[in-house]
Amino acid sequence: METMSDRYILALDQGTTSSRSLVFDDAGRVVAMAQQEFTQHFPQPGWVEHNPEEILSSQMATAREAMASAGLTMADIAAIGITNQRETTVVWDRATGKAIHNAIVWQDRRTADLCDRLRDAGEAPRIRKSTGLELDAYFSGTKAAWILDHVDGARQRAEQGELAFGTVDSFLIWHLTGGEVHATDPSNASRTLLYNLHDLAWDPAMLNLFGVPASVLPEVKASSGVFGHATALSEEHAPPIAGVAGDQQSALFGQQCTAPGMVKNTYGTGCFMLMNTGKKAVASENRLLTTVAWQIGNETHYALEGSIFMGGATVQWLRDGLGLIANSGDIEELAGSVDDADGVVIVPAFAGLGTPHWNGHARGAVFGLTRGSTQAHLARAVLDSIAHQTVDVMRAMEADAGVPIAELRVDGGATVNDLLMQYQSDILGCQVVRPEVTETTALGAAYLAGLAVGYWGDMDAIGAQWTAERSFSPTLDDAGRQKADARWNRAVRATLVWAEDR
Repeated sequence: METMSDRYILALDQGTTSSRSLVFDDAGRVVAMAQQEFTQHFPQPGWVEHNPEEILSSQMATAREAMASAGLTMADIAAIGITNQRETTVVWDRATGKAIHNAIVWQDRRTADLCDRLRDAGEAPRIRKSTGLELDAYFSGTKAAWILDHVDGARQRAEQGELAFGTVDSFLIWHLTGGEVHATDPSNASRTLLYNLHDLAWDPAMLNLFGVPASVLPEVKASSGVFGHATALSEEHAPPIAGVAGDQQSALFGQQCTAPGMVKNTYGTGCFMLMNTGKKAVASENRLLTTVAWQIGNETHYALEGSIFMGGATVQWLRDGLGLIANSGDIEELAGSVDDADGVVIVPAFAGLGTPHWNGHARGAVFGLTRGSTQAHLARAVLDSIAHQTVDVMRAMEADAGVPIAELRVDGGATVNDLLMQYQSDILGCQVVRPEVTETTALGAAYLAGLAVGYWGDMDAIGAQWTAERSFSPTLDDAGRQKADARWNRAVRATLVWAEDR
């Protein structure tokens, strides 16, 4: 007789630059993985788009590839978990399932001027009180409004109930269930500027402010629970979609930062640091975001978050924009060929600056170049920029928490870079801990799905699976740390001055 332990969890990890699917066993180990990159569209400076049909096709293709690689069928899958790039916005036709415009990506800045107008009108405090978010083009609300206002007839069709809006998780759920389910979870809903953190419901005042009709909204369901069945993957053996969370909250869960005060940082396209604040939505005094971490049953956990827009994406710029490396993984060898950046500082504000500055008009800058500056110094400065942006977020988080953070759990693609992780520990002055399983974003979604169907019995069973692979300890003295901090802060100040004079 087949038991739960004979089956597996399929996690769909839909990211900013690629779609991935991973199969996990009951020990939380990766059995198989498939990945497919998709096209990034840049129609104008500061604009970033994805083709929703390409997102969908790449995600479906990797799901089938991962299953085939593991030698499994959908009958072997106990549940599906979905984790996704957050804030990226899709509006589609309910009758056909086709998007009416390209997805507007979280990095996109086209609505920065709208945010400026609302800020000048004094709306930012009201928005922050309701949603826990800064008034910024990063979030979904202004992106949805832009699509409705710039696609012919879209607003009228939306008001007539013909269109659906959602973040990428909702778009995938819709198609996986054959259009039967239009839903999201609170972790994704809380990133839209439209969701009231305290009522845990869509906020009519925010919908009115941003001009988004309620008729387009998905139903908000608990992060761990059955959303529907993935008939698009198998009619006969359609597994339940039972776990959904935005990628950063999913990584927090995958890292098992389940107690208040625990902190993780994910190094992906951007970098995102979250601190679990338990059942309390803590209002930040230092321009961090207050967000839903997850909802299991009727219990909601919250988090404080710092958002860095350009992390691994800066490495991709070295690869694709400048051609200095052939593969992203080559940066460690190139950067490690010099002792330091020799005074070169890169502020990678390609998509504005996030926490704690929240300046949508800032742009990338390089300081300290000399005739002696080389490709290696630029590569080293890129890694340094990722670490220093993380320090800025950590300091804001410590100020809100009122206590120093002694340990940072890390995950994401860039954590394989030992040079970066060591410098991160040096410049933070605390332990940086890398887990045995670094696929924590997908793992978090798998855990949420498995909990919902009894694949894992309880939180304790999941918590016992987390183990550290390596811990990095600081080797830089206080004087060296302060000197590096001062140089970075000077470069950021100069970048912000440039943004003001436009």
